[in-house]
Amino acid sequence: MIDLVSYATFIAACTALILVPGPAQALVLANTLVGGRSAGALTAIGLNIGTLFHAMAAALGLSAMLASSALAFAVVKYIGAAYLVYLGIQALRAKPQPTPAAGTAHLSPSPLTQAMLSGILNPKVALFFLAFLPQFVDPGRGSVMSQFLLLGATMAVLDTLYELALVATFLRMRKRLLSNSRFLACQSKLSGGILIALGLRLAIQER
Repeated sequence: MIDLVSYATFIAACTALILVPGPAQALVLANTLVGGRSAGALTAIGLNIGTLFHAMAAALGLSAMLASSALAFAVVKYIGAAYLVYLGIQALRAKPQPTPAAGTAHLSPSPLTQAMLSGILNPKVALFFLAFLPQFVDPGRGSVMSQFLLLGATMAVLDTLYELALVATFLRMRKRLLSNSRFLACQSKLSGGILIALGLRLAIQER
């Protein structure tokens, strides 16, 4: 069992980190823009399934392999970047929605799948967890795996709640945006541009 003081410190640190804008929030907002509330919510859930994956990977030592192998890091990084760019190109090629009243568009693959793969295929997240989580794990207080999973689940829940709040807030702005015919015409291009930018950002990141 994690010491309560350490756990409270972890929650405070997670909250501070989650509030810093980053690519995860950009993906949530991009999918909310195109697909509405359900797409944004599924994106938030998918990203944090990725969070749980990386917490387990850190516990099992897989993240250490990425940290020690430049080749493994590069392979995962470029696969993740290529996937995001592919999604962006698909969005750019999508036809504008003919009726603003519909308000949502079908995303393929699903927002849940997009977000899961985007989260899992980001080696920077793996290295972050490898550096961050062990600071709050004490082998003398029980199963290390259980502690890693508890910390990962805590961060996933906090991040999901925050991103769902972003979705709820952004939906109000989205309704106004979708009433603008010019914006509606470039909706998919904006979403595609965000995804391509995220992919390129990942591709140029160093360990």
